[in-house]
Amino acid sequence: FPCLSWNLDQNCVGLLHTNIFICSFMVAAPIFGYLGDRFNRKVILSCGIFFWSIVTLSSSFIGKKYYWLFVLSRGLVGIGESSYSSISPTIIGDLFTNNKRTIMLSVFYLAIPLGSGLGYILGAGAKDAAGDWHWALRVSPPLGITAGALILLFVPEPKRGSADQMGGCMRARTSWICDMKALAKNRSYVFSSLASASVSFATGAFGMWIPIYLTRAQVVQKTVDDCTTDVCSSTDSFIFGAITCVTGLLGVVIGAATTRFCRQRTERADPLVCAVSMLGSAIFICLIFVVAKKNIAGAYVCIFIGETLLFVNWAITADILMFVVIPTRRATAVAFQSFISHLLGDAGSPYLIGQISDSLQKSYTTSALWKFLSLGYALMLCPFIIVLGGMFFLATALFFLDDREKAEKQ
Repeated sequence: FPCLSWNLDQNCVGLLHTNIFICSFMVAAPIFGYLGDRFNRKVILSCGIFFWSIVTLSSSFIGKKYYWLFVLSRGLVGIGESSYSSISPTIIGDLFTNNKRTIMLSVFYLAIPLGSGLGYILGAGAKDAAGDWHWALRVSPPLGITAGALILLFVPEPKRGSADQMGGCMRARTSWICDMKALAKNRSYVFSSLASASVSFATGAFGMWIPIYLTRAQVVQKTVDDCTTDVCSSTDSFIFGAITCVTGLLGVVIGAATTRFCRQRTERADPLVCAVSMLGSAIFICLIFVVAKKNIAGAYVCIFIGETLLFVNWAITADILMFVVIPTRRATAVAFQSFISHLLGDAGSPYLIGQISDSLQKSYTTSALWKFLSLGYALMLCPFIIVLGGMFFLATALFFLDDREKAEKQ
């Protein structure tokens, strides 16, 4: 909203999201992981929610003259949200176990696509109703403050490892250095974290470039005119956003159901389901670039199936971590997995894809067809990264049982 209303160049979107929000998020996550393994988690969680809600509300009163302050506020929001994402899964992990934990983690991760969709809808609705984009930032803070208060007052602070029946035999908490060494030696954790980074790489690149790619495809098909103004049609962005919300919900549900079914047949079900879904996703994402030149509807179908398969592993990856990491270092593990996912994933993938596309189209910048093809060739990097992620999940399956057994013994 501020990028459009303040008539700033299009790069401000990347500055606000990739360079500021994501970077502050991933840098702060390890700090909250350390705190979450050593202090009262629900207090840290609630304070993080209060902090990001207040910062978001305050940023809605910043004028164009203080754009730098608005950028800074996005970084502070990332710090607040990192506390939530690092600690919440560990509380769920200590309240439930086995299939019930998978279901509860799935319910938790359903909030990602659902919240994204509702935030977009409510923010746009508030902006249109008030005739002022500032009101888009004033809808969620009261809801966040309410949620933080409810967590602080009513959510229990479970004993670490209580759901795993480790309470009586769990060893004393170790130092941060010792925790990091143990995580680095945990092969299932390392490989599943790299696989998670592959998902993040693809989703970050898709969110930025797929709507533009589909618009260029329609220009090539001569169904729309090439946009030469500062503000272009956002139809493809809306459709892609809606598909992402639906596929996120559907993928998490399918992932939980499939894993529960497959666990009856193999103890390696969690990483194997993730690996198969990733490899299947790569096939349909490749088809996007084959179909888009001739049929936009077909491309959307491929996007729907590809994203659904890609999102199957959201909750399962967190569940794998709960199995192979002892309770007293889970917050640190979640935080560093988030750090790795953003560092190797969506913190750089939109920029990298854009750079590759720009390099490819230098010689034919006036050709609409080459603009379309060059972006498609750049985006073809994503299915290769997704296949690599599938390989990482297969590697996780090789070591999963041994690492789970080690965690149980500790």
